[in-house]
Amino acid sequence: MVTLVLARWSTRFWAWLIDVILVGVAGSAVSGLAGTAWQFAPFAPWLETISLSSLLLFAYWTVLEGWRGQSIGKMVMNIRTTGRAGEDIGYGAAAVESFGKAFLLVLDCLIGWIAMPGSKLRLFNRLSNTIVIETEYAPPEGIEYVKQDE
Repeated sequence: MVTLVLARWSTRFWAWLIDVILVGVAGSAVSGLAGTAWQFAPFAPWLETISLSSLLLFAYWTVLEGWRGQSIGKMVMNIRTTGRAGEDIGYGAAAVESFGKAFLLVLDCLIGWIAMPGSKLRLFNRLSNTIVIETEYAPPEGIEYVKQDE
């Protein structure tokens, strides 16, 4: 039997925050370079910023989690998105799972917490048949790391 440890909400939050900051900095740099070319809605610039940020986050999470199950934030926090049996999820499931995080996070979390208490699932985790698990940064097989006393 395989044991999968579901990631804590706090760990998932920190991974999310790292990703939002990284993508936000990259998005700001790109929009700063592009200048006013990104001004599609001059009457509501905040709407365009939210849409651009959401699209960038959606693409970022879909690509990285579909490819290896981890965004940079998840790598830092040692967690990973997998299928329910611990398998890789692929780009389709990653897109469904990422949609909730990128566009409907508050609703996604609230429905998950209320409708599926104790499951550690957001609504879009359930819809995509994904879970978020803790991972270990273990040495390769046959290698032992030894720490010297400081």
